[in-house]
Amino acid sequence: MATLVTLPSLPPAWSPPSEPASSISPLVQRRLIPAGAAYLAHIKRTLNNHTFDEYDQQLEEERKRLELLNADGLNGEDDLGVGDEEESPELLLLDAKEWKKQDHYQVLGLSHLRYKATPEQIKIAHRKKVLKHHPDKKAGASHTTNDDAFFKCIQKANEVLTNSERRRQFDSVDPICLSLEEDDPSASDFKGREKDTAFFFKTFAPIFEREARFSKKIPVPMLGENDDSKENVHAFYDFWYNFDSWRSFEYLDKEVNEGSDNRDDKRYTEKKNKSERARRKKDDITRLRNLVDLTLGLDPRIKRIKQEEKEAREAKKKTKGGMSAAEQKAKAEEDKRKAEEEAQRKEEEEKVARAEAKKAKTAAANAAKKARRQQRAADTDEAAPS
Repeated sequence: MATLVTLPSLPPAWSPPSEPASSISPLVQRRLIPAGAAYLAHIKRTLNNHTFDEYDQQLEEERKRLELLNADGLNGEDDLGVGDEEESPELLLLDAKEWKKQDHYQVLGLSHLRYKATPEQIKIAHRKKVLKHHPDKKAGASHTTNDDAFFKCIQKANEVLTNSERRRQFDSVDPICLSLEEDDPSASDFKGREKDTAFFFKTFAPIFEREARFSKKIPVPMLGENDDSKENVHAFYDFWYNFDSWRSFEYLDKEVNEGSDNRDDKRYTEKKNKSERARRKKDDITRLRNLVDLTLGLDPRIKRIKQEEKEAREAKKKTKGGMSAAEQKAKAEEDKRKAEEEAQRKEEEEKVARAEAKKAKTAAANAAKKARRQQRAADTDEAAPS
């Protein structure tokens, strides 16, 4: 039912507005282009054949998803599951001045990835650590006096790992990698287990996978399996005996004393660093060569290949090309018969040749005698008186 509303009366001083001084502009025909949020929503509903309720439900689900992503401070980015490793008390007490001794991957919570970490994962891990350990955020909320120092360690780790050249230098002397190299097997570890094929592959396969990342040449052949062909096994050892490594040791260079302007000190330090890099490179090449030698000596596939080659030689020797004993005897008799026929033919040819030579020699002697007789007769005729 409608309600009657009484409007107030006009005030006594009210007067109608005067006409505008300028004339109204003429009508102009304009082209309207569909655009804006409402139009885009209409297009999405039409393309997906959604009702208004279904479209609203989809928007709500997308909003909740973004809220979950924004909860960790990454502005909707996928965190890629990195940067959440717990920091040990020892890690939080790192000295920022000793940054060369720190494990940059561990500082950023990337210990489980290390050299496999992508630039995007390093970026996100760094952002998480900064949000957690920034001095301004932790001011007054922590009793740890080393917060600023650890934050500097985070910044230094990010600086090293986001620079491709410096990251490669650090990866060359990765502390985890160096500790694993110290645990490389020796011949004594296989004493009594020379025939344990599973132990051989379990021991050496991870080592060559670890070393493969230092190769300049790609792809890198892996150790493979026990039933690999002779060609694959030989290709593996050919590659590793000629392994070309990009590994370098500049990261361990001794720094020039801070504040020192002495050129001789700098030159001496640079010379010493260069010598140490060369020594470490040589030691690394020797270490890898010894590892390949040990692998070759213990490889059950090499023993299998040698045994197969030996059996093949013996079988070939026994059968002389795969013929049976009867075939060998027949072939031997045939060869003997052919040899006798050949010898007889040569003997006959030689006999005929000797006869021909004798006949020719006799003819030549007779001709010579005849010529001498004719000469004497001619001489006698000339000497007779006329």
